[in-house]
Amino acid sequence: QPKSKAAFGSVGRRIPYRILHVINQDGESLGNMHRAEALRLMDQHGLKLVLLRENVEPPVYRLMTGQQIHEEQLKRAEKKKASPKPGMCTKELSFSSAIAKNDLETKTKQIAQWIEKRHHVKVTIRQAK
Repeated sequence: QPKSKAAFGSVGRRIPYRILHVINQDGESLGNMHRAEALRLMDQHGLKLVLLRENVEPPVYRLMTGQQIHEEQLKRAEKKKASPKPGMCTKELSFSSAIAKNDLETKTKQIAQWIEKRHHVKVTIRQAK
């Protein structure tokens, strides 16, 4: 069982599969081929092989330039940053601007507890009539 790749990048010459589905740098499918043929293509064109999907049969690899790999890594980092982390909870608290002093103290204690538990807290203050 090959190790799962956490980072997106060139796999170099260590490919655990015999038959691969290869896509060229323009996104066109070159079909299924033996790993030796894929490596020969990689060397001929001065490109790098990148694993796209390994859970399919045969696994999908793409020939990419170093610049394309870098751009794809930046895209994936942005996407990961934008998606909320699993287990991260957002708490929302809403109250009026005419809140009584005791109620305000109680709510600030609640906010402090949530922050200690590393929750994201969103506070909304409504204007009193």
